[in-house]
Amino acid sequence: MMLFIDKDVYTDPRFPLSRPELEMIFAGLAEVFGLAESSVGLRIVDDQAMALAHTQFMGCVGPTNILSFPAAENEHLGDMILSADTLRREAFLYNQDTFSYTVRLLAHGFLHLLGYDHGPEMDAATDQAVETLCLMPAADPGRLFASL
Repeated sequence: MMLFIDKDVYTDPRFPLSRPELEMIFAGLAEVFGLAESSVGLRIVDDQAMALAHTQFMGCVGPTNILSFPAAENEHLGDMILSADTLRREAFLYNQDTFSYTVRLLAHGFLHLLGYDHGPEMDAATDQAVETLCLMPAADPGRLFASL
């Protein structure tokens, strides 16, 4: 799995995870979803930039946590925009650690890239990805990725 993080845009320095941690999450999600030979673009923005993108692409007002844009190419799944501000705020509100909540949002975004719509099937697949990457083995996600 290739991860392309847009380096030419504002990224909040308070974003809770490092690039290696994001790459670890992407590698784990690629394995969970069987996407070894794919690429995904990720742009990390603040709420102001997310609100603009949310309005431009979805016609909705205000920021959201993640937006996904499927690609027509087979080897490039598409691109995602993730709001660092919303991620931190929602992780706090839902009483989740930022690593687990980032996995949840990125799994949700991946599933949209794979053609899933909101609903029970998507919720179950998201929960399964979070459980696989965050709760096993022994709540040490780093151990899961040691062999990747």
